[in-house]
Amino acid sequence: MKVVIKNIALFIVLTLAFSALTACNGTDTVLVNDNPNAPSNTNDAPKSDKSKINYPPAPSAIMQADIKSLDDTTYKLQDKKGKIVLVNLWATWCGPCIEEMPHLVEMHEKYKDKDFEVIGLNTDDETKQQIDAFAAKQKLNYPLGWADGKLVNEFVKVTRLNGIPQTLLINREGQLRGMFTGGGPKVIKQMKETVEKVINE
Repeated sequence: MKVVIKNIALFIVLTLAFSALTACNGTDTVLVNDNPNAPSNTNDAPKSDKSKINYPPAPSAIMQADIKSLDDTTYKLQDKKGKIVLVNLWATWCGPCIEEMPHLVEMHEKYKDKDFEVIGLNTDDETKQQIDAFAAKQKLNYPLGWADGKLVNEFVKVTRLNGIPQTLLINREGQLRGMFTGGGPKVIKQMKETVEKVINE
């Protein structure tokens, strides 16, 4: 019996250790916000029915927050209404964040002519010079800025993850269509599939 208990304890410890490696201060999680009243496969729903699906609005505290971009201007996500926006929280020291970046670059390039934009918001106190150097090294092609502590807290209220990377997908109507937290291949795959689905609606 002691051997069984010891093996179970070892399994739990190893599982926790592995999940801690997946994100910077978080776990590997995929949460996609689809309306529970929506058809189970919206791709099969007639086009006229798709427009009737009511997804939850992105929180106004996130949509109305002032975001400072690298060129020292500010804007709100509310200003992006009419576009599909993938908002990614990251930092230069976050391994899972760096793993996601080539995929963010790919999606931004692939869908930029379809009113799609990736926005990367740094969550640390990293300077413009540090971010510029990092962006050049990683060949980032999407707009970058900073998420202050207040905005990060609003993301945490939605995603329930106190860590990075975490990403929200907001559709043209300002509705929340996906949450992707913790990084890793599973999350990246789900993110890309969901972005493609929302763009093609």
